[in-house]
Amino acid sequence: MFSIRIRALVFTAFFAVLSASGQTVKSFSFLHSNDLHAHLMPDDDGLGGFAYLKTVLNEQRRGCTTCLYLNAGDFVQGTPVSTLFKGDPVYQIANHMGIDVSTIGNHEFDYGWKAVQGFDKTAKFPMVSANIVNDRGELLAPQAYVIRTVAGVRIAVIGAIMGDLVGNLATEEAVGPWHVIPVVDAVKKVVAEVKGKADMIVVLGHIQIAEADAILHQVPEVNIVVAGHDHKGFPEPHVFEHRWAVEGKSYGVELNRLDFDFDTVRHEVVSATWKHFPVDSRKITPDPEIQAEVNSWEAKVSKIVDMPIGEAKRRLQGPDLRLLIERAMAEATGADIGYINTGNVRGFLPQGQLLARHVWNVLPFDNYIMVGTFKGSELPAKITNEFKVEPDKLYKVATTDFTVANQAAPSQLGTTGMKFPVKGPLQRDAMIEWVRNRKVIE
Repeated sequence: MFSIRIRALVFTAFFAVLSASGQTVKSFSFLHSNDLHAHLMPDDDGLGGFAYLKTVLNEQRRGCTTCLYLNAGDFVQGTPVSTLFKGDPVYQIANHMGIDVSTIGNHEFDYGWKAVQGFDKTAKFPMVSANIVNDRGELLAPQAYVIRTVAGVRIAVIGAIMGDLVGNLATEEAVGPWHVIPVVDAVKKVVAEVKGKADMIVVLGHIQIAEADAILHQVPEVNIVVAGHDHKGFPEPHVFEHRWAVEGKSYGVELNRLDFDFDTVRHEVVSATWKHFPVDSRKITPDPEIQAEVNSWEAKVSKIVDMPIGEAKRRLQGPDLRLLIERAMAEATGADIGYINTGNVRGFLPQGQLLARHVWNVLPFDNYIMVGTFKGSELPAKITNEFKVEPDKLYKVATTDFTVANQAAPSQLGTTGMKFPVKGPLQRDAMIEWVRNRKVIE
């Protein structure tokens, strides 16, 4: 169905191009990535890695005079280098990627809003975001948008972040004096500002899927949305009345390319194709400049994280891995129940020898375990749906400090007022120790 739909779109657009003046329709390409999350090196499947991504980028840029490379946020948080050095090395390395424009993701706030401003100072590429403001209406980002002129066409790239920033792994403390304007409202405001200054309008957003679709349907002046945050990526482009939205997979396992023809008189996309290029370290030679920087930073953390802690008889991921982490948290604190949301787990444990690094990659956040005691009748559905409890029995529940602080969010406990007065160890440390004590995980 996808290929038939795309062929139909291209077929229809082909005649539009034929009917237009040869000077009004021009071809462009957007190379794009999102949610790289500090995965500087390939994963245990050999996929990703900044140096390998750069090689694929170089291949796609070769001979492309109308290419822009856009990154849709969440550069940081996901590996030990980022956690230990608060994200800055990731931006230092990213400076060699040739990024034309990037935006701010929710995980950029994991080290606090002042760190976000620091990332902008480190970055040698523009970071745009139109809807993170303080009470005076001032932007956290240095600019809401930039305009790039490519082949004589002025392309405005507007940055945006999801409206529910707090509750998506950014705490109120980390966000500080800043709040988020609804995405569509912010985009409409900037669109009004750039009218007459730009021929094409692009939103580069670290946003929810529904927000990307809302832009397509509610802001007709926007031609293309390049999105991030979902991690899974879109299985196919979202298309509405000549307007396109795309989002690739996370962790740099692929580079995405949107090739399109743009009518500079009608200001609309008349045809487009979307392609994905795998970043497979087993088949690609790494870019030597970036690889040298990656090696330098990784050497600084290797002695901390590259020690063996046990063995896994099988690959552990998804619900199975979540259950193991919850068990480790409960046993580390003497709790009856361990609870984490699915977003807390950021990767997988490979089959074979396990290093502390593997746990760091799965649990990159500096989250502490918090414990509270409740009657079964006081526990929210998020817990009782997973654990059998008796209404009048007391239960010790272990969760993370992030979940406690954001418990009202639908992605967390979905409740308010639950007290977790006992502070335990770092969740990551508890998991490492749990694996070390068992030696072998079946």
